[in-house]
Amino acid sequence: MDLSKLTASIITTSDSRALGSGKVDESGAIIREMLKLEGYEVVDYKLISDDFDEIKNNLIRVCEQKIDLVLTTGGTGLSPRDQTPEATKAIIEKEVPGISEAMRYHSLQITPRAMLSRGISGIRNKSLIINLPGSPKAVRENLAYILPTLSHGLAVLRQEVAECGKN
Repeated sequence: MDLSKLTASIITTSDSRALGSGKVDESGAIIREMLKLEGYEVVDYKLISDDFDEIKNNLIRVCEQKIDLVLTTGGTGLSPRDQTPEATKAIIEKEVPGISEAMRYHSLQITPRAMLSRGISGIRNKSLIINLPGSPKAVRENLAYILPTLSHGLAVLRQEVAECGKN
């Protein structure tokens, strides 16, 4: 599959950064860097608050644009304001639990705190949405682990190749 045709969106959820705290969005920058190295075209980037409706509306917006891969960072922990998984679940048509399970499994090899991540993955309008943690270190580790497999999943989603085991 020609990865140069794959498009991506990055949505960072952070109340403090969205309110102009002056803190740099390191996680969003890492995602952008890693996607570009893999040949993805990052066509959308948004830094928003942890507001449920704002997250939900931005996810719907990018999925309507038929963006192949939508990566969120932040809002997957236990804080009362962490609402990214709930907003994602509210708009997806199909859940893809294996991606999030694989990230948690991989992260548990590094830190037991990985069990506290509530991120989910799913599909809406042929866009694959994946909730990544907010920590720059965790973003890099998780994305490095799943990126090699995503191109095949996106090709299947776009109906460019058959699923494994299907002819």
